[in-house]
Amino acid sequence: MNQEEASEKIKDHCKTIALEMMNLNPTIIHLEDKDTQEALFEASYELTKQLEIIKKRVIKLERSNDPGADASSEL
Repeated sequence: MNQEEASEKIKDHCKTIALEMMNLNPTIIHLEDKDTQEALFEASYELTKQLEIIKKRVIKLERSNDPGADASSEL
């Protein structure tokens, strides 16, 4: 597997996980404990943020390896 293939796989896996997380949130509402709900929503949010960081880092790496692309750190 080369770097381009690895980058695509990483982004695809992050997308899959994020879509599954979207399915988790409506289920959390049905738990009867507010403290547990809040903790799970917070953890879900943090996980989603981390997935975005992974994707942005991969995109930044792809851009740095593309000689014709804008190599700025802005996404």
